[in-house]
Amino acid sequence: MKLLIKNGRVIDPSSGTDDTLNILIEQGKIRALGAKLEIADASTIDASRLVVAPGFIDLHSHVREPGQEDKEDIATASQAAAKGGFTSICAMANTNPVNDHRVVTKYIISEAQKRAIVSILPVAAVTKGLAGNQLTDLADLMAAGAVAFSDDGRGIQSGRIMREALEIARGLNALIIDHCEDESLSGQGLVNEGQISARMGLRGIPSSAEDVMVSRDIILAAEIGSRVHIAHLSTRGAVELVRWAKEKKSPVTAEVTPHHLVLTDTALKSGHADLKVNPPLRDARDAEALRKAVADGVIDVFATDHAPHTPEQKALGIEQAPFGIAGLETAVSVLLDRLVRKQIISLTRFIEMFSTRPAQILGLTEKGRISPGADADLTILNLHKEVVVDVGRFASKSRNNPFHGWKLKGAPQMTIVGGKVVYPFSHSSKP
Repeated sequence: MKLLIKNGRVIDPSSGTDDTLNILIEQGKIRALGAKLEIADASTIDASRLVVAPGFIDLHSHVREPGQEDKEDIATASQAAAKGGFTSICAMANTNPVNDHRVVTKYIISEAQKRAIVSILPVAAVTKGLAGNQLTDLADLMAAGAVAFSDDGRGIQSGRIMREALEIARGLNALIIDHCEDESLSGQGLVNEGQISARMGLRGIPSSAEDVMVSRDIILAAEIGSRVHIAHLSTRGAVELVRWAKEKKSPVTAEVTPHHLVLTDTALKSGHADLKVNPPLRDARDAEALRKAVADGVIDVFATDHAPHTPEQKALGIEQAPFGIAGLETAVSVLLDRLVRKQIISLTRFIEMFSTRPAQILGLTEKGRISPGADADLTILNLHKEVVVDVGRFASKSRNNPFHGWKLKGAPQMTIVGGKVVYPFSHSSKP
């Protein structure tokens, strides 16, 4: 079927396009663009007053399947992604069993083909069982379909193991997504170490737990010449380390989450466990440094770190509840409202960080752009739409999100994957 998207404001950072254009889609690919393009036998979507962007890609999601389907599964994660404006999401390896063997990688790919409405890209483990002791067979996992490698949820504590992983990754031209946490420093910490943790009597996680590991791994990346992507930056110290690495032309990229950009540890005064994340919400100086690094290009991409948990688990309170926020359905609106609308970054920069740069970092040459031959993955935004976050209406199985009740301006209007409209949901895909 041919699909013609008409009259949209097409913004494609990969080509510098920002113009009112029509887009022809056929057989899952973009076939043509033009201001006056008309196709008589095509179905049409009127995108007047809407922004048409390359499909958004989340480099960092926890899909939970296999093994933790009470929190999320492949189908519901894909529905949450589509509703949130994402056409592709990277599934982290901390499943049960861990994605440290080609059987698990193949399972995720196979089940996603059957049940997902967006592309689910498996990220395999760096070490067996995420234990940090023995490397997985990175080459075999990559051959099975892994798009990157990460022990996310655990920092690789051994510098020797990390160095060996980077040496192998260099030979494969593979990407390691790096959870930077020195556990000898973070210990049993629950929240950011500072005035708030002291007042609340909670064990703190110092900024140095992140900074020390970031410094180690950017040094290793420069030494070996292997690509490292720093996950969920949270400290101003880590920002300056990444800035230094980029000035030295080291092969380092970095991501930041919406919650680390717009929330601080003062929110913890509410005592709500939905604010418990790892790395923790830091102080106002850290959040400001992160926003500045987004604006000046030191941080490459936004990522949700979607980490769904059951209501019963989060009800245990800050001391006992697991870390994590279910963020796929709020990321786009939060950042449109708090960064773009406040002119901290441009709309083009926003789109670049959600689409073009993630595609480039992952080497997805047919995604992240709107041009003939590219995948027909598109995120259509309504900058005028006002939304109130309601976790009770999430497509995700989980509700652990601290933005409940927030009034935001700007939201995904439509999500198209391979030329098919996957959001708004049809009757067959509605959760």
